[in-house]
Amino acid sequence: MDPEGERPQICNVTPFQQIIASCTGAILTSLMVTPLDVVKIRLQAQSNQFYKDLSAVSLSKTNYVYFIPKGKCFVYNNGLMDHLCICEEEGNKAWYKKPGYFRGTLDAFLKIIRNEGVKSLWSGLPPTLVMAVPATVIYFTCYDQLTALLKSKLGENESHIPIVAGIVARFGAVTVISPLELIRTKMQSKRFSYKELHQFVSKKVSKDGWISLWTGWTPTLLRDVPFSAMYWYNYELLKKWLCEKSGLYEPTFMINFTSGALSGSFAAVVTLPFDVVKTQKQTQLWMYESHKSASLLAAYPLSSFIHSFIHSERGRLRQRDNFSMPMSTWAIMKNIVAKNGFSGLFTGLTPRLIKIAPACAIMISTYEFGKAFFQKKNTQKQQ
Repeated sequence: MDPEGERPQICNVTPFQQIIASCTGAILTSLMVTPLDVVKIRLQAQSNQFYKDLSAVSLSKTNYVYFIPKGKCFVYNNGLMDHLCICEEEGNKAWYKKPGYFRGTLDAFLKIIRNEGVKSLWSGLPPTLVMAVPATVIYFTCYDQLTALLKSKLGENESHIPIVAGIVARFGAVTVISPLELIRTKMQSKRFSYKELHQFVSKKVSKDGWISLWTGWTPTLLRDVPFSAMYWYNYELLKKWLCEKSGLYEPTFMINFTSGALSGSFAAVVTLPFDVVKTQKQTQLWMYESHKSASLLAAYPLSSFIHSFIHSERGRLRQRDNFSMPMSTWAIMKNIVAKNGFSGLFTGLTPRLIKIAPACAIMISTYEFGKAFFQKKNTQKQQ
């Protein structure tokens, strides 16, 4: 059977059906990949604290002035996108601070399930889905719509269509979601009412302009856009090749799964340097903003002793933690190479592959399965 020969007539799926298929894939991917990152974060938490001790000045027996914010940040990935999360001041109540000594990944899995219950493996998932599901829906639906449009203009066999569609779709998804992610991170660091949130956004826009809502947009694009271009090009290429080898007109679930895993792994390796830079830039931005907020306390009408203490401690911590203006993307990259060599740009390759390969495989195979389901339904309706 020649896959390039006459294909059976297949009804296209509607944009709404694509949205349902991508939404289903996004939720399933998150449910299956999140436990890997929860275990990673718990292992990190026991070896390296996410937060620093709070410095304080006693005003009375019950009142203290805390001028160094306790919250530090860590990156949480739910299989679809990564999020900057802030450590809260909740003692051991927060999921990432729960007590427990783990000797490794498998040991952590077993102990978390035994001592805290299975649902602890999905800690922190709901808040991140608020961003991840819309981003994934926009991304996959736009990709398919753009692919269909370009094929109608350029022809079915134009090999560059997946690259162009992947770049434009990812560019759009990142641009739409970036301001929402900034707001979500701010809401997580402190409980805001809608009025306070509106005031925060208004002040930020009036002070730094609208462009400030897209802080961190550049390193995200530098990682995600090349990833998307390589991923879709290789995915379509592998899928077509596997169909030809199998003598099939349409790809099976396993062909989609395999193509997604392999193309995702390749793209993950190539774009890892930008992932390392993006993580560092996210952390730098949060620490810098936190330090700026703490510095405002120097203007409060406190006693001269407290002012002196605050200024001395701020100087000490600035020297210790280097709370300077966050560096540019290229400056961070050069700094990593200078300190750790070229290999420093590929730090964390194995953990990234362990997450990216199954996430890409599950997402694309579920999405294609959903589309195939709707195609079948649409065909039956026309008959």
